[in-house]
Amino acid sequence: MKYLALVYYDENIMNGMSQQEWDALNNECSACVESLSQRGHFITGSPLLPVNTATTVRVRNGKTHTTDGPFAETKEQLAGFYMLEAKDLNEAIALAEKIPPARYGSIEVRPARELLSHGNAAGGAQAG
Repeated sequence: MKYLALVYYDENIMNGMSQQEWDALNNECSACVESLSQRGHFITGSPLLPVNTATTVRVRNGKTHTTDGPFAETKEQLAGFYMLEAKDLNEAIALAEKIPPARYGSIEVRPARELLSHGNAAGGAQAG
């Protein structure tokens, strides 16, 4: 089963890191991805640019509205994601706890729904 591990941390803490600390953390993340890949758990993932580069899109009554920044003000910001393959939630949690930024923020683990071939979402509400 696929699980999305969303990485959250306070960008202010990360911005306060020295270049050496930042490079060390990035090297840890690369090693984590390598380890997950070798064991068949890593599907894809990516770090994200800071929230000041984000744009939120809403469509209401057929009109598109955009807002600079993320949807909501929060203490921690979405920093990236890992798409993992795990046999169950317990294994996904065990994999997520090894993601280095967990020490600075949190990792939200959420099962991914599989989409049926005809475009309908499986397992609940339809994807929009």
